[in-house]
Amino acid sequence: MASQTSPLATVGILSIGDMGVGIARLLIAHDYRCITNASDRRHATRDRAKKNSVGLVDSDIDLCNAADYILSIVPPRDALATAQRIVEASSHSNFQKRSNPLCYIDLNAISPRSARQISELFSKASPDVHLIDGGIIGGPPSQKADGTWSRPSVPVSGPHQLSEAQPGGKQLAELLNVKHVNGSIGAATGLKMCFASLSKGFTALAIESFTTAHNLGVTDQLRAHLEGFNPMAAKMAEWGLVSMPPKAYRWIHEMDEIAETFETDGGFERDESIFRPIARVYDLVANGTELGKEVTEDRKRGKTADDVAQLMGAGTKRRKEKAE
Repeated sequence: MASQTSPLATVGILSIGDMGVGIARLLIAHDYRCITNASDRRHATRDRAKKNSVGLVDSDIDLCNAADYILSIVPPRDALATAQRIVEASSHSNFQKRSNPLCYIDLNAISPRSARQISELFSKASPDVHLIDGGIIGGPPSQKADGTWSRPSVPVSGPHQLSEAQPGGKQLAELLNVKHVNGSIGAATGLKMCFASLSKGFTALAIESFTTAHNLGVTDQLRAHLEGFNPMAAKMAEWGLVSMPPKAYRWIHEMDEIAETFETDGGFERDESIFRPIARVYDLVANGTELGKEVTEDRKRGKTADDVAQLMGAGTKRRKEKAE
């Protein structure tokens, strides 16, 4: 339980999805005030914010004036537009002068190139805002039965260090499990891309493998051979398939961002980059099957690997029939 003392700092969170809510709960439990601007979002988003004690403000300018820090945690496709919103608000005549710079921490799953584009936006229009490049590796924070918290890793990079920000940047960095990688914008996002490529790339392979096995009637035999010869892969495939459906829509653009990372910063040619086709796999999940209707807080389908494979098989069959 958070105490009734004055908050250590005010943290704006955009937006209040699963990760945003988890981070808000962690912060509020440790005496931080959390706010968001959900004026253009669905009622469900505003209700989620209220339910989790996240304060609502009416505009981005209000958010920038009230917050000491702003965390951007949005679907990758929205990262640039969200940064542009804050650039416009923080360069507006109604943005108030302050003793400590506003700190904008971009924690989105984007490529280093996108991170550098966001940095350029701020440096040109809002140079007084301190941009920190970052990423989130792991699931949302959650409180354990013993009262302690599980937390993801939050690598960050760039010329500004959260631990040196005021008010209370050192405590905030420790609470969020922030590790400063180096002074380059794009290093932290690149690390996130490299990590995500292995986990989400493997899940895409599992989708195609289990769907094809289902269509051939050999799912049980595939599972038996995985458990016998590669039990770690069996476990990863089952977990990845079941946890993936509510997130697939977010992962479409993230796979394109991974491809961009590997091409621009890894030096691979476009036709050597495997993640653009993987983006299309997640597009099929999100927009071509019943799995695309799943939401984390109310799961109905795809709660087993077999059900995921069945629904994917139905989706590819419908697509084939439609094409014919």
